[in-house]
Order: sequence, then C-alpha cells, then structure tokens
Amino acid sequence: MSLCLPLPRATLIELVSRSRCAACPSRGVFQGDLRNTDDLEKVFAARRYDAVIHFAGLKAVGESVAHPEMYYENNLIGTINLYKSMKEHGCKKLVFSSSATVYGWPEVIPCVEDSKLQAANPYGRTKLILEDMARDYHRADTEWSIVLLRYFNPIGAHSSGEIGEDPKGIPNNLLPYIQQVAVGRLPELNVYGHDYPTRDGTAIRDYIHVVDLADGHIAALKKLFDSPDIGCVAYNLGTGRGTSVLEMVAAFKKASGKEIPTKLCPRRPGDATEVYASTEKAERELAWRAQYGIEEMCRDQWNWAKKNPYGYCGGAKK
Repeated sequence: MSLCLPLPRATLIELVSRSRCAACPSRGVFQGDLRNTDDLEKVFAARRYDAVIHFAGLKAVGESVAHPEMYYENNLIGTINLYKSMKEHGCKKLVFSSSATVYGWPEVIPCVEDSKLQAANPYGRTKLILEDMARDYHRADTEWSIVLLRYFNPIGAHSSGEIGEDPKGIPNNLLPYIQQVAVGRLPELNVYGHDYPTRDGTAIRDYIHVVDLADGHIAALKKLFDSPDIGCVAYNLGTGRGTSVLEMVAAFKKASGKEIPTKLCPRRPGDATEVYASTEKAERELAWRAQYGIEEMCRDQWNWAKKNPYGYCGGAKK
C-alpha cells in the first residue's frame, strides 16, 4: 500500500509492483524498487527529505505461508536498503507500516502495545523482525526517531470514490473480495473458517477506515517533529472493536443492496481466531482516534466500486 500526500515536498516512491499510481497521477512519483539501491540513491539525491513513511511491502498472510522466501526477500532487504539510504542522506525520522500480525494468536484481547509479540506466519514475522530492527537502529544511534504503526485491518475508500483498493487478480483481503462479488466479477465469497469459537463461527478482526489510517500517519509525523526524543515507539491503529466475517458480509449487503453468496471453506493456515486493538495509547499520545464505523467503511468502499467496478483500468478483466 502506498499513500499520496498532497504536500509541497512529498514524493510518492512507487516501489511495489502491485501498487498503482492511477489514483494520484499528478503527484511527484518515482517508480522503482527498494531492493535496488540505485533507485533509492536517485530519490534521496534529488532533494532533501525530513521524514519517510514506509509502506512498501507484501502483505497477504496466506500468500506468505505459501511463498515465505518472497516475503523475507522483499520486506526485509528492501527495508535494510531504505535505512542505509536514509542514514547516508541525513534523514532519520521514520513512520513504519507495521501490522497487528505481530501479536500472532494473542493470549489476551484487546491487544495493547506491550502485549506478547509472537507472529504466527511469515508475513507477521517480517514485520516483527523489522520492528526489532527499528529498535536496534535507535539503540545504536539515538538520532533515529521511529514510530511503528501496528495496523489492524484497513478497509474502505475515500468518500469521493476516486481513491480505492484495486487488487490484481483474486483479492487477498476480505472487503475487496466482497466488493468483487457484489459487482459480479466473482461468483461467491469464500469464507475461510466457520468453526472458530466466536459468536457466529467466523474469525473476528478490527477493521479500520483507510481515511482514519491516513490521519493516524499524519498524527505520527506530527509526533516525530513535536517530540524529537521520542526514540522508537509503537502504536496500535484500529477501532478497538471486533467484527466477524459474516457481520462484514451483512454490513456490505446493506450498504450495496446486493446479495453476497458465500461458500464455507476450511480455515487458512496462519489465521488467528480473534484480534482487535486497544487504542488508548494512540488516543493519549497522538491525539488520534478512529472516526468511522463499519457502516461508513462499507458505504465508501461501495461508492468506489460503483464508479470503478473493474478497477482503474475500466473494462471487464479476463
């Protein structure tokens, strides 16, 4: 996931082949690869940057279980290269896109920032390794100021309907999958796991609107500049409320007016039963709190889907 910020000196470095720039063609964009140090040198040599928000990385749990080597190579090597380039060019403020997957199968919920970290799949382990790396960088050089944002489950779209998630191929995440069923691109939703010890047998997650998530990054950047001695600190970004898969299906059905056929399937390897956040630390220290609920998330996702039923590319995809 990448983010276009409408700031005079902001540059979107498009470094993951799965991301697309169709939503922000007029912004400053550099297409490259974090694993290519020459690409990074071109970016940092072009101008001075005060801080970096690092989103680039692969992020699907199931895919990481099937292809762990791809996740370790992409997520770890790319980030090591980024640290090197930032250090060489005197930029030592970083907001890092971490993940709630660092909590694994949490022993206690809601998850708080000092909960036990026990990632249960390769994707989560890459995030946990990178969190440890951030702490090590700060211990070795206290000029580094790093905020680790542990996302829970980002969904939704911008209310304008102009910016949304357009995955390539079969979506790895729940709401884009539901969306493609609603517009007729997929015949049914595969519900992975219907025997969890939850209120309806399906897994429970903490879903957060992407606009709330974006606001969380702005709050984190502000914290870096307002608190130069912050060190390396983690914050949860979620709503603090859990929603099951079937509850999400019902909410999207209500928002879209469309039927969502479902097929009950076995659990996926690496998926936890229930994960949701405590957001008290972010509320207290970042002055940030999620503003949107599931209804608004589904409403905005459907608004984008209606305008872009086959994604940014337009016509029906084979």
